[in-house]
Amino acid sequence: MSATPEAETIQITAANLEKLKFNSDGLIPAIVQDVNNKEVLMMAYMNIDSLRETIKVGKTCFWSRSRKSYWVKGETSGHFQFVKEIFYDCDCDTLLITVEQVGAACHTNKRSCFYREITK
Repeated sequence: MSATPEAETIQITAANLEKLKFNSDGLIPAIVQDVNNKEVLMMAYMNIDSLRETIKVGKTCFWSRSRKSYWVKGETSGHFQFVKEIFYDCDCDTLLITVEQVGAACHTNKRSCFYREITK
């Protein structure tokens, strides 16, 4: 009987931001997950400045590729995401952000952006 290895918990801090791999546009995908029920709520992109702002203010802040500007989730809708933890994956090229979600995460007013199914 082999022992099950414990999960390694690594949190983003100012000291380890340099490990992250941003794409050629300076962006990194960020998957947002509900801290309580683990539901995947959305995926958006961050650059280093929006990630730093997210860490600083404790609310998700993203980079809009279409508008070429920053946006704080909930700034206009009131549906804020209060950050609980930020993790990065084994390749250092994707973030997982656990949040306490207020209201809907999706701009369509759905709880999650992932509400359409391809297969059953």
